[in-house]
Formats: sequence, structure tokens, C-alpha cells
Amino acid sequence: MAATSWDPGQYLRFADARLRPALDLLAQVPLEAPARVVDLGCGPGTVTRILKSRFPSAAVTGIDSSAAMLAQARDAAPGCTFAQADFATWAPDTPPDLIYSNAALHWTGGHGTLFPRLLDRLAPGGVLAVQMPAMHDAPLRRLQITVAAEGPWAARLADAAGVARDILSPGAYWDILRPHAAGLELWETTYLHALTGVDPVVEWAAGTSLRPYLDPLPPDQQANFRAAYAAALRPHYPRRADGTTLLPFRRLFLIARRA
Repeated sequence: MAATSWDPGQYLRFADARLRPALDLLAQVPLEAPARVVDLGCGPGTVTRILKSRFPSAAVTGIDSSAAMLAQARDAAPGCTFAQADFATWAPDTPPDLIYSNAALHWTGGHGTLFPRLLDRLAPGGVLAVQMPAMHDAPLRRLQITVAAEGPWAARLADAAGVARDILSPGAYWDILRPHAAGLELWETTYLHALTGVDPVVEWAAGTSLRPYLDPLPPDQQANFRAAYAAALRPHYPRRADGTTLLPFRRLFLIARRA
């Protein structure tokens, strides 16, 4: 299957709502003045800029696989450096003090080896800080798979469901990381996003988890897929009397410190 394309403009339509978990993760990073910081899966650079503001003396590097996102990031955070890489196999030239990854690592599998490897790539006393959506059982994600399998596009989308991976349970991440970490914290938070407009949950998903389903389709089928997905979602995310649609969104956080 072709690599997923990313539209920074669509992603940033909900920039404020997407930013809050990133700030909540950053607030828990137990470092005062790291020398080297990596934003792994930096996207459009919004958080990379914030990392540089939080740690002004640090060399901050953003890593992403999307050239479109990196072009946006270079404009958003001119005081930082950026590189295109697959963050599942990325390795730093010099061990950083902080690897920060907001809403990125769920796009790759192999977490049983990936997370200990990232921890091992840190400088001594360094911190791995990760946030990932934990939405694989929610209608937003589950109905993407259902609609893909039941429509005339099923053959084209046979591999799409495997692009955005199901993350592991919190206990599994504890078991994976605790033997390698000097300290480890995990927690979950459900954010209740108040969205407006027509089928806003579809618009939210169109910037992230819906991309692997839309990209393989020609324009007419993309429109039809979105319409079928919207119809399937509406009973689960109804518009309230005031016109607001509420989207509960659960996220998993972890902070691991290398010895």
C-alpha cells in the first residue's frame, strides 16, 4: 500500500483541540534544561516550536516522514532543525536528553521492541515522553473498518485498516518498559471535544485516521466513502440541541526515564 499522504491544512483545522494533549504531556516532562530535544513525528511543527520555547537553550530537532508536514514545520519553527525519516527506524547521531512524541507512534507497530529501543537511544538520565490516541475501540475508528469492508471500494481498501495500528494496553507498556527504565509513569485521559459544523467528526478524522482510507480511492469514491462513513457515525456522535457535536477522545500517556 502506498504511503499515507498528509494535509497540514486539514490537520490544523482542529489545532487547538489537538494541542491540549501535547501540552499536558509536556507539562509532565521532568527535565529543566535538556541540551538536545527530539520531536519524533513532529507533523506541522506546532509542538516543535513550543518545545523550543520551553527549552530555549536546547538544540531541538523535528523528525517526520511527511515532506508536506516538514515544509509546514520549517515555517512554524524556524529556530529548529528538521529531518525526514521513518520514526520507526530512526536513530539519532547524538543521544538526546528528551525524545518527545505526540500522537505519532500509533502509526507504526512493533512497540515491544520500538519503545525499549527509543529509551536506549537517550542520553543517561534522558526522558521518553509519548502520547498516543487510544481510540481503536471507538466508533470513530471502528466504523472506518466497517465502511471500508462493506462498500464497492472494499478491494481497494483491503490493507487500509492495518495502517493506523491498535496500540497496546497500559499494562503491556508497563511490562515492556519497566525492566529498562529507571522511572515510569502511565496515565489515560479522555478529552471531550466540542465540535461544530456539518459532520465534524468526519472532518476531524479526515486529518488523521481517515487518510489511509481516502488516499487509495479516486475522487468520486472518496466523496462516497466520506458520505457512507458520516451516515454510520451520526447515531454515535449526534448533534446536540445547540448545534454542538461532542467527541470523547481517549489518549494514553507515558513518561519513561533512562537510568
